[in-house]
Amino acid sequence: MELADPQPGPDDIVVETGAVGLCHSDIGFMDGTITSLLGHVPIVLGHEIVGTVTAVGSDVTEFVIGDRIGIPATTDGPGTAMDGGYAQKVRVPADLPVKLPDGLSFRDAAPATCSGRTAYRAVHSAGQVESGMKVGIIGFGGLGFFGVQIALAAGATVYVSELNESRWPLATELGVKAVSKDIRDFESEELDLIIDFAGTEGTLGSAIDAIRHGGRIVEVGLGAETASVSIPNITMKEVRIVGASNGTKEEAAAILALFADGSVRPHTEEIAFDAIPEGLHRLETGQADARLIAVY
Repeated sequence: MELADPQPGPDDIVVETGAVGLCHSDIGFMDGTITSLLGHVPIVLGHEIVGTVTAVGSDVTEFVIGDRIGIPATTDGPGTAMDGGYAQKVRVPADLPVKLPDGLSFRDAAPATCSGRTAYRAVHSAGQVESGMKVGIIGFGGLGFFGVQIALAAGATVYVSELNESRWPLATELGVKAVSKDIRDFESEELDLIIDFAGTEGTLGSAIDAIRHGGRIVEVGLGAETASVSIPNITMKEVRIVGASNGTKEEAAAILALFADGSVRPHTEEIAFDAIPEGLHRLETGQADARLIAVY
């Protein structure tokens, strides 16, 4: 489908898409699960966008033509509220993007706008990680992969719970202390912080069982609608449970800085623009082991 090039309003910029990440939430948009979040239908999807500014509105002062930027994913931004990055050019309100660090490629930067920023918020803003902490990570998928690295970069000792044993060697390679199928196997370690990136049946309950007295649990994953947990354990252990969603513009800049200095490395697979439909099918059927990034 051919669309006219977008034009900036006074407070907008237009970005030539350099790369766009494929996100599993796009499957939910297409199958109707979360269509209510979309600003209009039909819509061009794609919300993990990085690229180059090609036009600026009359009231925009923060960006100039030629700036390399990333657009933190938000329900008010491209790919949800307005046409997104599965197109060559994108109009975006100028208050949303952040500038990319010099030397960071579009392919590597794209995951920071969504999954990387979400993991950063979970570990730092919600988890309040500090050097020397013992941190448990439940779920070593896309978010957990970043969460482990962010916690390690902060000086924490990290323990991972992951059901898929084929992912264990990568976790060990990154430097985690130990890996198991159940976070409760590390109860004796007196974990200060547990981050549940899975959110499936039983994971929150396991975290409550495993956390030390007075510890903190951050709930991120949305794998289940409800959870059954031990109220006495929460009360007697004085557990603090907080939720964490996708983060702020400042958190996007922070994770991009970690990408740029090598403290956190993305795990991506480059695909062509024309391969986006096939890539979304791979996501839907669980055939993607890395973050799929369409590079223009």
